[in-house]
Amino acid sequence: MALINPHINFNGNAEDAFIFYKSVFGGEFVKIMRLKDLSSPEFPVAENDANKILHIALPIGKNILMGNDVPESMGPVNENENRSKISISAESREEADRLFNGLSVGGNIEMPITDSPWGSYFGMFRDKYGIEWMVDFDPK
Repeated sequence: MALINPHINFNGNAEDAFIFYKSVFGGEFVKIMRLKDLSSPEFPVAENDANKILHIALPIGKNILMGNDVPESMGPVNENENRSKISISAESREEADRLFNGLSVGGNIEMPITDSPWGSYFGMFRDKYGIEWMVDFDPK
């Protein structure tokens, strides 16, 4: 079965966001690259972008959550216009609560985690970095 590995763009706060995600999910980063790591005469990197994240990856189970900062020269990411959500399928109600409560700190809860009409335990929120999440536990 194919795995889905979400990749998120940030406006200079990718490292902060991923440190936060790591505090909730645990684990270790498999890679952190900065824009300055690519800097060369053919690909100059502006000084204000040098320490921004080019690529960061955090394994979560069999999947990998990835992200980067968008260089200022490419324009800002509209963090309130994300047209997708990251969906987490928890293995237990307790895990669903832990992930929902941890990731939603400082964010906006769109739907509190509760028993849903379709039979799963479900909640939805936008985290403090503007990323939209759905947490689901299906006991079946």
